[in-house]
Amino acid sequence: AMKLLNVAGFFALVPTLVSALEPITTSLAFCGAAVMWQLFSPASWLKCRFLECCNMKDTLDIPALQMALEQKVFGQHLATQVVLKALSMHSRHKQPRKPLVMSFHGWTGTGKTFVSKIIARNLYQRHEARRRFVHQYDAVLHFPHAEHIKQYKEQLQNWIRGNVSVCPRSLFIFSEMDQMPHGLIDSIMPYLSHREAINGIYYGKAIFLFLNNAGGDKITEVALDHWRRQKGREEIPLTDLQSILSAEIFNNRNSGFWNSKLIQKNLVDYFIPFLPLEYKHVKECIQEELRYQGHQEDEDLIIKIALAMSDYPSEDRIYSSKGCKTVASKVNLAT
Repeated sequence: AMKLLNVAGFFALVPTLVSALEPITTSLAFCGAAVMWQLFSPASWLKCRFLECCNMKDTLDIPALQMALEQKVFGQHLATQVVLKALSMHSRHKQPRKPLVMSFHGWTGTGKTFVSKIIARNLYQRHEARRRFVHQYDAVLHFPHAEHIKQYKEQLQNWIRGNVSVCPRSLFIFSEMDQMPHGLIDSIMPYLSHREAINGIYYGKAIFLFLNNAGGDKITEVALDHWRRQKGREEIPLTDLQSILSAEIFNNRNSGFWNSKLIQKNLVDYFIPFLPLEYKHVKECIQEELRYQGHQEDEDLIIKIALAMSDYPSEDRIYSSKGCKTVASKVNLAT
């Protein structure tokens, strides 16, 4: 109320001030007042353009997201297709029935964290906005002691409730889910359900990403079976993998979702498989890293590093057991 009175008082004085000012000065004064009004208005276009602002738009920049996924993510046609479709469908609705919940599964270095960063950058282009509205939780860092699970549950509920109340289009990323204390993730179940609002807070625009190494071995088994039957990875059926993942992580004590109500009540919208990376995909990662570091592409060096990283299974050496995770360090040592 005081802010409104102050603004009203300022504009009441404007006619008196105008007569004492030259035309150019008057124009500058009006422009300055307009700029200040926009900057202090909570949802102004100017504030959102130059400062941090919660993304309340109803659609993401889907073409830009598609381009980033296609150009920067290697060997993950299934994951990129599902992510793009899921975000497109969720952002299309002004009032989604529930938050979008996606669970990424695969070996380390296959792109789970990388894809989550691409989503975050697409949702919030400015660094300050990402810092405020993209929330990352590492199970090892934030929830290290299983005996403190009651305290963690309260903290997690308060974090989500508080952040969504500030920005409905909040993005929550949970990494190292396979290290999550048993039962902790079920504490956020009310916020992922089909509800209009909880205590006046609407959660339908929020996005939740779970990054999990659990299920990676099962995904690799399926991919390896297709390879041995001389079938391409593009022929791997998504529905089969999703069914396998859902059952695997529900029954796996080290998945973070063991006997989880989130799975029992079908609150995870998409189980997304990240396939093991082959020699050719590792080569693409190395080429990209060389460009990033400002080096010329050295084909002999690329082949040498890629061959050394292709180590699974030991008799065939088709996949890299660490994906592209150690590419940067190997390029550093070799250049």
